[in-house]
Amino acid sequence: MRTDYVPARPDVSLAVDRWDGDGTPFVLVHGLASNARLWDGVAGALAADGHPVATVDQRGHGRSDKPDDGYDMATVADDLAAVIEALGFDHPPVVAGQSWGGNVVLELAHRSPAAVTAVACVDGGWVHLQDHFPSWDACADVLRPPALAGTPRARLEHFVRAAHPDWPETGIQGALANFEVLRDGTVRPWLTLDRHLKVLRGLWEHTPRDRYAGIGVPVLLMPADGGPHDPMALRKRREVEEAAGALPDARVRWFSPADHDVHAQHPGLVAEALRGLA
Repeated sequence: MRTDYVPARPDVSLAVDRWDGDGTPFVLVHGLASNARLWDGVAGALAADGHPVATVDQRGHGRSDKPDDGYDMATVADDLAAVIEALGFDHPPVVAGQSWGGNVVLELAHRSPAAVTAVACVDGGWVHLQDHFPSWDACADVLRPPALAGTPRARLEHFVRAAHPDWPETGIQGALANFEVLRDGTVRPWLTLDRHLKVLRGLWEHTPRDRYAGIGVPVLLMPADGGPHDPMALRKRREVEEAAGALPDARVRWFSPADHDVHAQHPGLVAEALRGLA
C-alpha cells in the first residue's frame, strides 16, 4: 500500500491509499467525520484477490486538504470523478461508499456515469434527512457532533475498543485515525466542526430519490440491521425498499446484526459482497 495526494481541483488534493493489482478496480469512500482507513480491512481483502484498490480521504477529512467550502453533494461527487480520472485505471472502477459516502457515490453515478462500472451503498445512499428534519436548524441541532477535542488519546482508544469488542484491529485503528493526535497526547477530529456542519448541510439538501430512476449502472444496497432494539430499523427498511424499487438495476444485501460501520466491523463479508460487482 502507498499513499498518493491526488488533485481533485487545482487547489484541493485528496489523500488516496492505493493497493496494486490487475483485476477490476475498486474505489472505497468513507462517511461523514470518518476517513479512508476504516476501509483498510476491505481493501486488503480485495487486494489479496488481485484487485487494484483506492481508498479516499474526502475533502476536509483525514490527510486531505481542508478548504472552507465545497462540501455540497455535487462538489464532493465531482471530487471523486476527478480523482478516478487521475488514477488512470484501465477501466472504470466499482465505487463503494458508506453512510454519507453512499449518497456521494450515488450522486457520482448520476453526474459521471462513465466514471463507474457499478456502485455499492453501504448503510447509506438512501439517506433523506429532510424526511425527518423539517428545517436545517432542526437537523443541525440533533446531529451536531459530540465535542471530543481534548480527549486523551488513551481514553479514546479505550472507549473505541469497549464500544466495538468484535471489530478487527483494522477497524479499531481506522476509527482512531479519525483524529489528529496532538503533542500533549490529546486528540481533535480531523474534520472541524464548521466543516462537519457544511457536509451535514449538503447531505440534508440531497434527495437521492430524485436520482434513482436515472442511475444506469448496477447498484448494490448494503444496509446494516442493528438488531431487534434498533429504533431506526423499520424506517431503514422502508427507505431501502423504496430505493431498490426505483433503481433500474439494484440488489440488496443485508448485514445482520451489524454496526453502521459494517465495513470496519465485517471487512471480509463486505469484500465478499463487493466482489460480486466485479
